[in-house]
Amino acid sequence: MYIVVEGEDPGFDIFVNGHALARNEDSLEKLALRLGVKPLLEFFSADENSMALLLEEGAGDPEWAKTLPPPQWFSPDDGLETISTLLEFLRESPSALGSETIPIVSELEEYERVLQKTSMRNLRWQLAVSWK
Repeated sequence: MYIVVEGEDPGFDIFVNGHALARNEDSLEKLALRLGVKPLLEFFSADENSMALLLEEGAGDPEWAKTLPPPQWFSPDDGLETISTLLEFLRESPSALGSETIPIVSELEEYERVLQKTSMRNLRWQLAVSWK
């Protein structure tokens, strides 16, 4: 799971490591709902380019990809609400997700940094997924 910022070049590094978040997406979704915030995958959107990459990676059906709605872009502040809430809970409950808590917190902190920069520049974002 990684962040895409609207536009060609946002002017800062948007790289995030989303491997632990992807591995634990189901648990994080349940946690987000329990904490009253949007799950991370609610920020997912795909454009034709990212769908083409997924299809190249062997994920998805080419016919289904043709029926996707236009890409959606989200306010970084909405994403920051989810991320901040998850971070606060996981820092207070470090055993909540077992041995995965530390890598998840680290990745959420990366997301937080990118979305803070995105917000400062008044840009929008979306979550994308790679199956590699």
